[in-house]
Amino acid sequence: MGRRLKALLTIFAVGFIGFILGVAANLMYSKVLPILIEAFPQIFASSWVAWGIGGALLAIICCLIYAYVT
Repeated sequence: MGRRLKALLTIFAVGFIGFILGVAANLMYSKVLPILIEAFPQIFASSWVAWGIGGALLAIICCLIYAYVT
């Protein structure tokens, strides 16, 4: 494959992964988080806890994708 084609495919793959992570974050925020807040109101009373968990999950997903790609 040509160098430009590889670069284009890499940019497309990164964009697609970003799109999937954005969809996952939206689903977590709109569907999963309200259920968890109802189940565990004391833990999720502070918004920073929920966003910290979301950020940790996204970081783990990014690391797994990076390890899979390389």
